[in-house]
Amino acid sequence: MKLDLSNLRGDITGGLTAGIVALPLALALGVASGVGPMAGLYGAIAVGFFAALFGGTPSQISGPTGPMVVVLAGLFASLSGDVSLIFTAVVLAGIFQIVFGMLGVGQYIRLVPYPVISGFMTGIGAIIIILQIGRLLGHEPPGGTIGALSYLPTALADINFATLALGLGTLIIAYKWPASLGKYIPGALAALIIGTLVALFMNVPVLGNIPTGLPSLHLPVFDQSKAWLIIEAAFILAILGAIDSLLTSLVADNMTRTRHDSNRELVGQGIGNTVAGLIGGIAGAGATMRTVVNIRSGGKQRISGMVHALVLLAIVLGLSPLAAQIPHAVLAGILVKVGLDIIDWAYLKRAHTGPRWDFALMALVLGLTVFVDLITAVGVGVVLAALAYVRQIAQLQIEELNNIPDTLSDPEENALLAKTEGKVSIFSFGGPLSFGAAADLGHHVREQVKPGSRALLLDFTLIPVVDVSAAMAVQTITSDAIASGRTLLICGANEKVNKVLENINVHHYDIPMFSTRREALEAAVKIVQSGSDDGETVFTPKKLAELK
Repeated sequence: MKLDLSNLRGDITGGLTAGIVALPLALALGVASGVGPMAGLYGAIAVGFFAALFGGTPSQISGPTGPMVVVLAGLFASLSGDVSLIFTAVVLAGIFQIVFGMLGVGQYIRLVPYPVISGFMTGIGAIIIILQIGRLLGHEPPGGTIGALSYLPTALADINFATLALGLGTLIIAYKWPASLGKYIPGALAALIIGTLVALFMNVPVLGNIPTGLPSLHLPVFDQSKAWLIIEAAFILAILGAIDSLLTSLVADNMTRTRHDSNRELVGQGIGNTVAGLIGGIAGAGATMRTVVNIRSGGKQRISGMVHALVLLAIVLGLSPLAAQIPHAVLAGILVKVGLDIIDWAYLKRAHTGPRWDFALMALVLGLTVFVDLITAVGVGVVLAALAYVRQIAQLQIEELNNIPDTLSDPEENALLAKTEGKVSIFSFGGPLSFGAAADLGHHVREQVKPGSRALLLDFTLIPVVDVSAAMAVQTITSDAIASGRTLLICGANEKVNKVLENINVHHYDIPMFSTRREALEAAVKIVQSGSDDGETVFTPKKLAELK
């Protein structure tokens, strides 16, 4: 595979910065999973390197993430700490993701509306800032957003002004670093180095001892009694990892103005997780915060993700004493900048000028991201956005349906309509009939039918496809028509539409079907002129054929 070296300097600095930022996260998430800090590092190295090498988002940094660790922690408890089975689940999750990529599942996750992405990005930014406030004040708050917010009064009551000054100084350097110097060393990396050097003369909390050592091979093991538990956990890990990664890919796209290859990204993530499980690492995914750090530090190509992994490998192999001197406050200052940068200020400034529903959806996703979790936030956001879209389309379709024509554009058809003496109601559908519109279709036809009508004509000329919902709505219309002694005529249905209607209700009710609206109008004229106006006669195709 040919690597793009056009942005080598930026990729190296971006990877270095992302690697340093990823270090405490990898260690902490490894501990949170129950498997241990080294498993977090090995997972960050394997997923970070191979997802970058084979994935479809060049600027993305991958590694252990919160949603993945939650599943792993639950699995750890269920398996009573049997790490061999946990690593087997990680390997299997990677294989699932490779299959997802090959089956093209990734393209569906790209169909996420902008308000959801905006809420997700802003929520991630808010989480980053919330989690770092305590560290800026010289404390180590409990895990999670709620824990960090709950601990805030305690931290404010006992501020370490040295760490606060160091963190704010780092933040200022990161923001005010001259653009001329930024060509050689990005502001975030400069802030990291300067802040660490200054901290050597201060008494502030640092990362401290970091374990070292090479991984050993962990081949998958199989326990029949726990096979289903492993498969279920692996599938959940694969789904969560796919969603997490591709949402991060969307964030990366938004920042770099590029477009990722979602299916290739899933394959790359799958390869990374498979290798992670084999070397005793925890599962990972595209990490939004680390990806943003990489991009903001100059990383654009896949080399940056590989460098990030190699930095972590170097630390494992013996550079831990240097990394151990990095203060928490310095990282907190850098991460606060990252959080502020990722918040979608552009949309927030003009949200009041756009549709209220979109802003409400963005706010809901933001709240769920911060106070619940990312997967729930995006899931709820996508479902609500889809339902809102279906509702809008349904309203347009019902409006089109209500526009009953008094005259027709075709002169011959218009002449036939005149002969019906107002006793035929025509309903034409303006495009594909969604299930949202189908739900109210029978009701609206019942309301709009002309008094004294002897026949109802449903024109399907503009409808390319129908589903069961639409077909059942036609059945409701048919039942109403028969109950009121009216004949239902259908025209213009193509082969696909005909097949669905035939299977659901046309055959059962023996509804007259016509290829064109003109033929249907000719039949309607026969019905009106037949003199049968007793309110009970419903014409079948056979009865129509008998009319002169």
